[in-house]
Amino acid sequence: MAKRHPERTRSAQSARGPRTALRKYGPLVVSFILVAAGVFAAWDIMRHNHPDDDHTHEPFGVHGGLIVSIGEDEEDHYHAEFLFEKGGLIKLYMLGDDAETPQEVVSQPVVAHVKGEGDREPTSVVLRPIPQPPDRMGKTSTFLAKLPNDLRGRPIAVRVPEIIIGGRRFDFAFTSPASADPADAPAKVREEEERLFLTPGGKYTDADIAANGDVTARLRLGGVKIAHDLHPKPGDAICPITGVKADARITWVIGGKAYEFCCPPCVDEFVQLAKAMPEAVKEPETYKMK
Repeated sequence: MAKRHPERTRSAQSARGPRTALRKYGPLVVSFILVAAGVFAAWDIMRHNHPDDDHTHEPFGVHGGLIVSIGEDEEDHYHAEFLFEKGGLIKLYMLGDDAETPQEVVSQPVVAHVKGEGDREPTSVVLRPIPQPPDRMGKTSTFLAKLPNDLRGRPIAVRVPEIIIGGRRFDFAFTSPASADPADAPAKVREEEERLFLTPGGKYTDADIAANGDVTARLRLGGVKIAHDLHPKPGDAICPITGVKADARITWVIGGKAYEFCCPPCVDEFVQLAKAMPEAVKEPETYKMK
């Protein structure tokens, strides 16, 4: 019987160990190396195609809305964030080059041509300036509008033919797969509206509430078809909020006097102003085109 040598046996076992491990784990190691190489290669491509100063951003902004690029020049590059909310409300946030920092623009009504999927003609919607702190006097970084009922909840194409930023005129367009939710205002929104319109405060009195029918502006004026006139003539009544021509059908009593507005959302804004800053509310006859 052959005599076994412990040292030779240990040597053979040691030699078989790496070979066994290689057979067992080799394919896994090779796969890992290939995957890692692919990841690094992809990262290197992305790094070269999208350097730090490139204008690539997430499709949704800091407010959860759709990010749209404005301007092709590197020096004058801005963004708009469109947010569609229930009740057909549209919020437009103007943003800077980084798509995050609020961008002040001159306070101006912004016309958007909105076309629903399958429609032959677009509908004009006016986005009115709603300055937010720390916007300076005569400037705004936020706009507000309402979609007509027949466009809510549908895929839409939006084109803004003109907006002035930094003294320059820009235009932009985008599509949205679904606009505002067509559902009625949720309970929380109804409560806020009722608190605004059905409780007195500042220049807004109980007598005003009764004169307005003891209802909210959305309920009383929601069926009015809006047609904004951006070119009021001298002597025309203008909306106290947007400065465009007022619609005589859209009136609201505040401080015992009737005011005319261009659309129902402006009524909301003006009532808020009358309650929070009554001294800022002027006489109705002062809101005339000169």
